[in-house]
Amino acid sequence: MLEQLNYGLFYLINATPASPEWMIDIATFFAKDLISIVPVLAVILWLWGPRNQVVAQRQLVIKVAMALAVSVLMSFALGHLFPHDRPFVAHAGYTFLHHAPDDSFPSDHGTVIFTFALAFLFWHRLWSGALLMVVAAAIAWSRVYLGVHWPLDMVGGFLVGLMGCVSAAILWSLFGEALYRRISHLYRILFAIPIRKGWVRD
Repeated sequence: MLEQLNYGLFYLINATPASPEWMIDIATFFAKDLISIVPVLAVILWLWGPRNQVVAQRQLVIKVAMALAVSVLMSFALGHLFPHDRPFVAHAGYTFLHHAPDDSFPSDHGTVIFTFALAFLFWHRLWSGALLMVVAAAIAWSRVYLGVHWPLDMVGGFLVGLMGCVSAAILWSLFGEALYRRISHLYRILFAIPIRKGWVRD
């Protein structure tokens, strides 16, 4: 039943040789490059921002990192426990993006971007989480559209991201504050010169 749904949704979304080239180009950008918003935004939040919000921003970055660590580990385990061929390996649809023929479930890109978006939804602002959810949906769509993932790979990434955020919330309640203090101390040592020159926040 699920497999039939997976195939049905895939053929509904997957591009064909008749698809417009500009759509293929946009999807390729979404699939390959849009994920870079994760490290870029994390660095910006840690290094800069209003002085009265820096602590909250840095705690958010640590929570996100914890959630990502759990999610990626869980994704790795699920991929080995429930191996599933990618569409092009199963000779389904059309492929417009080169990819290694490794396991597809759950999607690594989906896991990372959905974890990131959910973290902002839970721990930052509703608007930022909603905006990142749009980005996550675009990445998820693009990788199915280009033929390197199944729709349920993305659903799996979302659910793994949700479990990663729940786990991170539990871990933060146990030792989050102590971890924040240690990382902040290490940051001030390593970035002493940029901090002193005012290039980044203390």
